[in-house]
Amino acid sequence: MPKMTISFLGTGSGTSTNSAHTAIVYDCDDGTRLLIDTSSGNSVARSCSALGIPPESFDTVLLTHHHYDHLSGLASVILVRGLARQDAPPLNVYLTEESLEWVKRLYAGIPARIETDEQGARNSDGHQVMRWNVVQPGQEISLGPTTTASCFPADHLFGSVGWRVDTGGMAVVFSGDTRFNPELIKASQGARLLIHEAYRTDDQKEYAAGRGHSTAGDAGRSAEQAGVAELVLTHLDTPFSVDPQPLLDDAKEHFSGPISAASDLDQITVTAP
Repeated sequence: MPKMTISFLGTGSGTSTNSAHTAIVYDCDDGTRLLIDTSSGNSVARSCSALGIPPESFDTVLLTHHHYDHLSGLASVILVRGLARQDAPPLNVYLTEESLEWVKRLYAGIPARIETDEQGARNSDGHQVMRWNVVQPGQEISLGPTTTASCFPADHLFGSVGWRVDTGGMAVVFSGDTRFNPELIKASQGARLLIHEAYRTDDQKEYAAGRGHSTAGDAGRSAEQAGVAELVLTHLDTPFSVDPQPLLDDAKEHFSGPISAASDLDQITVTAP
């Protein structure tokens, strides 16, 4: 039976003080390994090492948007990968045009000895270490023998997206950072799993929405309307990383299926229906 293993490298919000920032690994049934967002600092390498995932093993990254807690760890990913795999092919980075502009700014502002251009990035030896793949919402991209991905608009900031990944007859959807989002519901129809941000509880909905984020109730409503089989909450702010029960309670008010809250280093395996 086809399956996907999902490893949560970081599950905290941008202001979290007790969890790493967002990064998720999908190990698909056909052998395809995907990194969804790159956290910040060296969190990807540290969390991968703790889980026994070679931190240099990534060949494909899907980015949701350009905020530092989702993007800035890309510099560390490239450094670790380049040291361990000096002859590796370019890392394929899938991102929107808006995120690409910020990736270029990232490398312009750090002494990483990386030069960017319209095709990708090269190190000081002239070896191409990254290849840009600019995507549009709804565009389907092939990532493996039976693995495809497509992005959809997120309601966070201009150029933000979420990602749907299909593999082995099942779909896993990641919301990215977003307010309650009809585009996500449309993209999540019939998905095996929805991984959805849950920044705050419903009684703080105005506060969350004002910062471009969802509540746990928003996540539950989205899951129910999309008809997904299972919901996992992530991108938790500091109090809820310690005690996610208030978030789970809010989500359960709206979604009748299984719900859990992810913590750093959690791993789950989902199988096709």
